[in-house]
Amino acid sequence: MSNEAVPDPSKQDSSDDNAFEEKVREVIGKVRGFLLADGGDIEIVAIEGRDIKVRLKGACAGCPGASYTLKLGVEAALRREIPEFGNLIPVE
Repeated sequence: MSNEAVPDPSKQDSSDDNAFEEKVREVIGKVRGFLLADGGDIEIVAIEGRDIKVRLKGACAGCPGASYTLKLGVEAALRREIPEFGNLIPVE
């Protein structure tokens, strides 16, 4: 019998989740600067598994181009920086 410690899978999942959340916040923070420059903002509402719920605020909230901002800006940045990213889900 070995004296080597067996890793606790529940702690590994928690560590992976924390690293994922940290990466998400970093990427959203980068994109947020562009939104703020146009009078808008973005809020992370929830991170569920690998899916991210966000809310656009300020000028972005009612903007006709909001779906483009989410798809071509926010989602594209997340996919580029975080391969394990799932879905971006806008909420009101």
